Amino acid sequence: MGLAKLYSRAIRGTKAHEVIVEVHVANGLPSFSIVGLPDVEVKESRDRVRSAIQMSGFDFPARRITVNLAPADLPKDSGRYDLPIALGILIASGLITTKFNLEQYEFAGELALDGGLRKISGALAIAYNAKENSRALVLPQENANEATLVDGVTIFAINGLMQMVGHLTGEQVLMPTCDKYVEQIANDDIIDLDFNQVKGQISVKKALEVAASGRHSILMVSNPGCGKSMLATRLSGILPRLNIDEAIETAALYSIANGGFDLKAWRRVPFRQPHHSSSGVAIVGGGANPRPGEISLAHNGVLFLDEMPEFDRKVLEVLREPLETKSIHIARATQKVEFPADFQLVAAMNPCPCGNLNHPKASCKCTPEQVNRYKGKLSAPLLDRIDLLAYV
Repeated sequence: MGLAKLYSRAIRGTKAHEVIVEVHVANGLPSFSIVGLPDVEVKESRDRVRSAIQMSGFDFPARRITVNLAPADLPKDSGRYDLPIALGILIASGLITTKFNLEQYEFAGELALDGGLRKISGALAIAYNAKENSRALVLPQENANEATLVDGVTIFAINGLMQMVGHLTGEQVLMPTCDKYVEQIANDDIIDLDFNQVKGQISVKKALEVAASGRHSILMVSNPGCGKSMLATRLSGILPRLNIDEAIETAALYSIANGGFDLKAWRRVPFRQPHHSSSGVAIVGGGANPRPGEISLAHNGVLFLDEMPEFDRKVLEVLREPLETKSIHIARATQKVEFPADFQLVAAMNPCPCGNLNHPKASCKCTPEQVNRYKGKLSAPLLDRIDLLAYV
């Protein structure tokens, strides 16, 4: 009988909580069970781990294997536990003997069936929290550049299970990743969209400059084709680059989101432009395992709502609280998470449903009731949180 204990991380909100991966291999009928509130993705790791161990040249132990992910009341999701589970089985069954203290490392990686490692989500958040315990972090090679954005943490980037086995047994000791990808992109000041690309509109440019200087929310109203969207998409071009703390906050949010974090966007001001058909969950975040929504992905940046009255009224009303508190609280039956949401709201709308109200040449076809209903989608409490109104 053998017992192995390794460390990993479970992501809840923007925090990566410590998880102890305990692997017990005992005599008895062959079985493989995972306990500790695992999600479906974690339960499926049994097949990935079995195949990865066999394809790496080891005989999978035909014994009773129990994996405990502690603490038991913390939900576990994703395939990032594959690597520590596989290493724990090899160590607990006596197939390998480690020459290093496992308490010095934290492991996260999804195994392929051939023993290779695939990219995981939340690497930056994991690295940021691993720094607190002064442990080295073992990650897939594809996550190395992202994790090195956090100063003060030792990163070991590997391509497969056997590479880590060679390190632990002393056959092929790995060197920490020293490359700082951030140094290659820190001086990248290329701006694709800038105000100098817009001719005229002096008064609106002035209003947007005032909004940018004080991070004020602004609503632009005009007939179609006047350039509201063009001006809004260029607002981030006059905003200063994020400082290191703001950049890490923003990158951590993107790291745990479904789209992942693009390293080329390091220190760039986020700009989010959701479609008016977006649901409330897409805007504020949520889900069974809560993920950040558009308002959190616009943290330290700009949230642009084009055709604002076309959004569902309930979706618009959920913006009232984060505009005041700069954060959003999401409650589910099993957990509560908080995401930061310090964004600058930029909105645009037409004066009426057809857009031709007060147009110098075209005639408006809307009735007064239709115009009032269109404008009534923006409630007084929401308009009270918008600082500037600009007619384009």
